[in-house]
Amino acid sequence: MSNSENVDPYIGNRHTMDTLLAPIEKPQGLMMKLAYYFTRKQFGKVLMPLKVHSARLPAAFGMFYGKVSQLDKKLQLPQETAALVRQQVARLNICLFCIDASRWDAIQKSMNTAKFEALDNYATDPIFSAGERALLDYVTDLTKNKQVDPDTFARMAKYYSEREICEIVYIVASEHLYNLTNIGLNIHSDMLCDISKRK
Repeated sequence: MSNSENVDPYIGNRHTMDTLLAPIEKPQGLMMKLAYYFTRKQFGKVLMPLKVHSARLPAAFGMFYGKVSQLDKKLQLPQETAALVRQQVARLNICLFCIDASRWDAIQKSMNTAKFEALDNYATDPIFSAGERALLDYVTDLTKNKQVDPDTFARMAKYYSEREICEIVYIVASEHLYNLTNIGLNIHSDMLCDISKRK
């Protein structure tokens, strides 16, 4: 296999560095054993954040992380919009696990994955609406600079309600929770998109 076949521009090299803590292959406790079983059933493998991070903590911590995906179901924003926000934050933070997981989720939900592939050029690519460009400018500012230009906010606010704006802020903040957990323990992509293609 050549080097070019071994690299995905969005995910990086498949032969990634080791995690900073060794994965736990055989967890203790019934709750964690069940978590391993159900993630293996859903994704085709036990996810690395579960093996490296969650398996070392009381179950309440894993339930806290799981609450984020439960709260996402209460969002009024369209699923695709919320997913684009998560993907942009993960890309800017360079969380390889989350980039891959977001793409996998978009594929499972039959979203327009072309937008995910075009995020590098969202400012000029006609696949994005003016509202999406304003949104992604805001998300980019908030993620990169940890502050927002009032003009950037005002442009976004033309397209989204006050509730939707608060949801956008929540998505950016909660995506940082996922991203920094993985980055902090050197957890890379689980190649979920590759597993999905092989099925």
